[in-house]
Amino acid sequence: MSQESQHGKWTLSDSDEDNIIPPTPPKKPNSEEKAAPQMGSEARQAAHLNQSNPVKYENSSSPAVKRKRETDEGGWNLSSSDDEAPSSAPKVKPRQSRSSPQKKIENKQEPSGFFEDNLSAMSDTYRFYLNKVTGIEKKYNTGALHIKEILSPMFGTLKESVQFNYCFDIPWMVKQYPPEFRDKPVTIVHGEKRESKARLIQQAQPYSHIRFCQAKLDIAFGTHHTKMMLLWYEEGFRVIILTSNMIQADWYQKTQGLWMSPMYPRLPEGSPETAGESRTHFKHDLLEYLRAYRAPELAEWIERIKEHNLSETRIYLIGSTPGRFQGPDMEKWGHLKLRKLLSEHTCPVQNAEQWPVIGQFSSIGSMGLDKTKWLAAEFQRTLTTLGKASSSSSPGTSVLLVYPSVDNVRTSLEGYPAGGSLPYSIQTAQKQLWLHSYFHRWKAEVTGRSSAMPHIKTYMRASPDFSQLAWFLVTSANLSKAAWGALEKNNTQMMIRSYELGVLYLPSAFDMSSFLVEKNIFPVSSSSTGFPVPFDLPPQHYASKDQPWIWNIPYTQAPDTHGNIWVPS
Repeated sequence: MSQESQHGKWTLSDSDEDNIIPPTPPKKPNSEEKAAPQMGSEARQAAHLNQSNPVKYENSSSPAVKRKRETDEGGWNLSSSDDEAPSSAPKVKPRQSRSSPQKKIENKQEPSGFFEDNLSAMSDTYRFYLNKVTGIEKKYNTGALHIKEILSPMFGTLKESVQFNYCFDIPWMVKQYPPEFRDKPVTIVHGEKRESKARLIQQAQPYSHIRFCQAKLDIAFGTHHTKMMLLWYEEGFRVIILTSNMIQADWYQKTQGLWMSPMYPRLPEGSPETAGESRTHFKHDLLEYLRAYRAPELAEWIERIKEHNLSETRIYLIGSTPGRFQGPDMEKWGHLKLRKLLSEHTCPVQNAEQWPVIGQFSSIGSMGLDKTKWLAAEFQRTLTTLGKASSSSSPGTSVLLVYPSVDNVRTSLEGYPAGGSLPYSIQTAQKQLWLHSYFHRWKAEVTGRSSAMPHIKTYMRASPDFSQLAWFLVTSANLSKAAWGALEKNNTQMMIRSYELGVLYLPSAFDMSSFLVEKNIFPVSSSSTGFPVPFDLPPQHYASKDQPWIWNIPYTQAPDTHGNIWVPS
């Protein structure tokens, strides 16, 4: 299904990166296409096309050129998405038949000195790490992690692993394991169906050590968006909860984050299941999350986890699983789980309404006709909960939403193709223009990542001067009802579409009253005591000319960092 708008003819899709359903049956892939990586959403596919076959910017004083491009549906005319006078519009130079010599090739390779040779630079207080980024100053990578380091012998002698994720490039993933672990068994937990499932299985054909577990997705538009690694070592067991897909594009020039558990030792033989629990009930919650898959392929891992001591864990697990939940089950998942934990394990503060809530994400779902439908109602009530006294939403509390502007994307390391991982659609945006007054630019000088577009998702409650945090959450969950859940049936039922997973940091679990915000995050030091918020506080509100990045309209008025424009196909 498609629709005509002022921006041309566009395929209709959901705005969530994780909820995009192909509008027409896909063409039957040939054998070469079958082995291609799972690109995920249409937005990511557009980014891939714009990177591999870019359209160059040409400045011209001639009138705007409208270019007709043939598509499977016929054709449509592209004109600038800007309402500026056409006299300054550029010519659209046709795509070349081969890739232009962009920096994308060398930026997907690790420069010398990119990897850590020991763990001395790692800060283990919070165990929250950013991914390494190519193309930024070296000091901003000291103490950050790349996937090759996570899977390296530095962290343990790997025997077996599970990779939960949304997008996979299996040949690339296999190469991230060091040679000595490359044939160890790997289970891939995914949400693919039909043709895309066949392509995923085709990718794995050369690798006899890989097996699959398909996550059940019984509610329309739901996805398996969780990103987690379970790593079983000779020395014990470890959990990684992260924001990166298992594809090359997510590990080099985006801002991503992860929580790495301590090494969990094995319990003495015959210990009860309740042994090895943490004060945050992490073991119980992880096992409950894994059981929610109802998957025989995970049964062995559930038993394995029971045999380990997870008592050193200081974070709380917040998961989403698809379903309609009533009674006590409503508080097991999604934003009501977050509300429960904030109610039980935080304390009220004076002048709480002056402590703003900050949400930062890479995709946006449909919020409804106005803020009262979900965002400023049930979701804000959750985010503003502090202790048991917070029984209703605090309408006076500021909600600051951080989402990249068009200019953020244009001037980024990747240029416009970075917007393929920021799949806010024109169809959704046009229905909720009220939301855009909440938006703040992406700026991350504190971590050297202002030009590395965020795929990380974080939510937090800051003090009025932004020097302290009442809590901090890093998660796979974007700003959507599909991810966080929405109340139904007069608030007696919670409906969640997708699998998501994140970790919540509460000061009480660290014997603190609040987290101090770290001002000098890099280079990482073992003496650092503040919390490493990955972007600058306070966030900067959009300027009058700023627009939120929308993936499926063209940007032809100005070139990106590679001299290209954005023409989604």
